[in-house]
Amino acid sequence: MNAKNKVFGPLLLVLAAMIWGLSFVAQNEGMNHVEAFTFNGIRMLIGSAVLVPFILIKRKKNPQKLTKNEKKFLSKTALIAIIPVGICLFLGSTLQQFAFNYTETGKIGFLTALYMIFVPVIGLFMKKKTPFTVWIGVLLGVIGMYLLCVGASKSFTIGKGELLGIGCAIAYAVHIIVIDKLGKNVDSLVLSCGQFFITGIISCILMFIFEKPSIERILDAAIPILYSGVLSSGVGFTIQIVGQKYTEPTIAAMLFCLESVFAVLFAFIIPPHEKLATVEYIGCTIIFLAIVIAQLNPKKKA
Repeated sequence: MNAKNKVFGPLLLVLAAMIWGLSFVAQNEGMNHVEAFTFNGIRMLIGSAVLVPFILIKRKKNPQKLTKNEKKFLSKTALIAIIPVGICLFLGSTLQQFAFNYTETGKIGFLTALYMIFVPVIGLFMKKKTPFTVWIGVLLGVIGMYLLCVGASKSFTIGKGELLGIGCAIAYAVHIIVIDKLGKNVDSLVLSCGQFFITGIISCILMFIFEKPSIERILDAAIPILYSGVLSSGVGFTIQIVGQKYTEPTIAAMLFCLESVFAVLFAFIIPPHEKLATVEYIGCTIIFLAIVIAQLNPKKKA
């Protein structure tokens, strides 16, 4: 890998993190016009549609001559992976979207990022070895989560928004583990497109059952929905794939942590200019450090 690519890869991942961080603000704005299932259903289907051209272009550039049985096997393998991965994404994105009704955008950004700590913790139950750095990260994560969730209040109370944010992080952690177990033999673009489609379909079904969507309100939320669907899902994911080709996994994981930092930054810059208490900013900082430390592997050289 040449020096140019070593810089190019991380820059792309920072750009992806920035796009995703701004998506938190877009999601919050969207909730001012439409409800959670409506927002998620439409944006996920848009995200799925955006990836279709990339899949077709990729297949045209790298055509594969497969037998009928091989195609059947690959389709079955893809379906087995897409359905559970899509369900996990649905749970994570739904919990996250509902959280915007109860707490600040910045908080949700940092609580969602805790999935990077929950992944190795869940791995313990699967008998995976866990480096001591993960335990340091878990301890710091709990401290940071306490400061962020409780904030300046004198009593230990965690609201609905915080609980939904933590639940979202757990769902995304399971999502990552399921991808690791089932998605190895599936094209990453196909898997992503499929999971967006599954999430979108489930959300749209629940939208008609529990909500009252209207064209007028959907058009009012058009910009946030399009941003979340096109840029956050389609463009962000594609940039991630390209960037990770030129970046070490540990460095990539750390750069993805910037998503939560950008979420707080954009929430502060963009109206209505959300502000957190000093103790909550300290909590954000500690969670960020916890996530970075949890990604370090003491057995590997820098």
